[in-house]
Amino acid sequence: MMLVIITGTSKGIGFELMKQFAQTDVLVLAVSRNIKSVESYIKKNDLTNVLPLSLDITTKSGIDKVAKVCKYLNKPISILINNAGSLIKKPFKKISEKEISEVYKTNVFAPFLLTQAILPFMGKKKGTHIVNISSMGGVQGSVKFAGLSAYSSSKAALCGLTECLAEELKGTNISVNCLALGAVQTEMLSKAFPGYKAPLKADQMASYIYEFAVNGHTYYNGKIIPVSLSTP
Repeated sequence: MMLVIITGTSKGIGFELMKQFAQTDVLVLAVSRNIKSVESYIKKNDLTNVLPLSLDITTKSGIDKVAKVCKYLNKPISILINNAGSLIKKPFKKISEKEISEVYKTNVFAPFLLTQAILPFMGKKKGTHIVNISSMGGVQGSVKFAGLSAYSSSKAALCGLTECLAEELKGTNISVNCLALGAVQTEMLSKAFPGYKAPLKADQMASYIYEFAVNGHTYYNGKIIPVSLSTP
């Protein structure tokens, strides 16, 4: 049984991704600070192939814990989805050093260091796939929104990390790609833009990400792929 790791699974897209992978013949490591929703879903559906892991991936202890669990499970990681994200909407001149640091810890440093820590446990067969979840705000030339300088710049960094890592992992059968998402109706979006109705729901976007995570390696490596109905 192959291992799939998803971060940020307590709600939104990450939670929906966990649900979709849980229906397949893989072991899902569902990583989040709060795992109550995941545990409830496991109990309700009597699942045996989802392992919830409560930790903070912005800390060394949290990342070390994921690595230790991977070593203990002794199963090749077939897919890693760096989905956890943090957003702050605030005018540029009012963002504190602490606030921008927190955003970058979640959106850049965590996927960097987590990938680094579990790379030794990634599968050796062709089809092993690392998928970073970015945003259209992080894509050069896309429409930008006031108040999202910390968020969008961090997502741009994640796009750059994707390209660099794909180059370093050439010849290893590990593909690395990045999906730059447009607006999706999630709690994070609702807080940032109250009243706005996104064209896609979390489960719809999760369906696309699922298919891409499973099959995208066949067509892409080191690519930043826009996935948006609303943001050019």
